[in-house]
This record gives sequence, C-alpha cells and structure tokens, in this order.
Amino acid sequence: MKLRALLFDLDGTLADTDRLHEQAWLEGLSRYGIQGDHHFYQTQISGGLNPEIVQRLLPQLSEAEGQRFIEQKEARFRELATTVQPLPGLRVLWNWAGERGLGRALVSNAPRGNALYLLERLGLVFDHIVLSEDLPAGKPDPLPYRMALQHLNLAPQEALAFEDSPSGVRSAVGAGLPTVALTTGHPPEALAQAGAFLCIPDYTDPRLWDWLRALG
Repeated sequence: MKLRALLFDLDGTLADTDRLHEQAWLEGLSRYGIQGDHHFYQTQISGGLNPEIVQRLLPQLSEAEGQRFIEQKEARFRELATTVQPLPGLRVLWNWAGERGLGRALVSNAPRGNALYLLERLGLVFDHIVLSEDLPAGKPDPLPYRMALQHLNLAPQEALAFEDSPSGVRSAVGAGLPTVALTTGHPPEALAQAGAFLCIPDYTDPRLWDWLRALG
C-alpha cells in the first residue's frame, strides 16, 4: 500500500475533548432529571449524532426545544474547551505527513461551529472537511469516510483513518479504511472489536511509527 492521505476524526482524536463533552452533556441532561455517569456517556452518547441522542434520551422535547438543548450544550462545551491542546505527538505526525505530501482530511460528527472552533484553537488546516451534518447519514455509517475518499480521489487502501470511538471505527472500517484507534475515551478491547487494527494512547506510540516506517 502506498499511503497518500491521513483521515482524522476530531473529538478524542485530535485532542482529548471527550471529558469536556461528557461534562456538558451530563450537566444539560441533569436539568431533565437524568443523572448520568461516565459509563452512561460512553454507551449512550459518545460517537453519536446530536439530534439522534436528544430524540432518544429526551423524547418529550419538540424539535425546536431539542435544537435549543443542542445549542446550549455545544455553547457550554466551547466554554470548557478554551485551553484545549492537541494530543501528544500530533504535531509531529502532522508535519511528517506534510513533508511527504500526504493529504489530510477531517471526518467528524461534530457540529460545524464546534469543528471550526477547535481547529482554530489547535491551529490545524485540513485539505478537506467532511461533517456528518452535511450528509444524509453520519457515523457509524461509512458514508462520511467514503465522501472524504471521494474528495481526495483515493482508494481506501491509500489512506489511514484515526478514530477514538467504536462508532467512528465502524464508519472508517466500513468504508474499507485501515483504522488506528486512540484510547482517549474507550477501552482498546471495544475499539479493536469494532475493527481497529492498532489501538494507541496518543501519537507518540512507537507501534504507530513502526507501522508507518514499514510502509517505506
């Protein structure tokens, strides 16, 4: 395989933001009497699409009320994310890819406002940005990653995906992409079961670099 592009999820993959999303979600849900914890967040929220989550957890809300809940939750997240930093080793990988002329695409379920906010904070500029809110289906459907490959004019075996949730891994693997999973929010067993061939805590892991060097 000749590697020609890197495809990244956003939250939990470029930066360890899952704990901030968890706090914002659980604060919002507590106002409706739902007292969640970390396990609840992992199993009921992480990696999902906002409208689907709200419809499932707060079915009593009208569409307009649900949208207001989402907007308030995301505003709270941005308040919490003012000092967010890239995961260790990301800058090195980013520069390594740039030096080799590899394409870089963002593929995320995040709302556009959050995505642009975090990318500005992290100082990252992608060749292409694919957001699920612009598509008929989001992760875990493979469509977002298929669209990224289409934008880059690449076959799946020419790219490498980085994800952090089982639903994100299933999306990337479903599109035929070899996928590395970051263990920032989920145990490696769940990520491997979803299809990740390598699970790493961050981008300094020597196993990632051994694999990249093996590609030549």
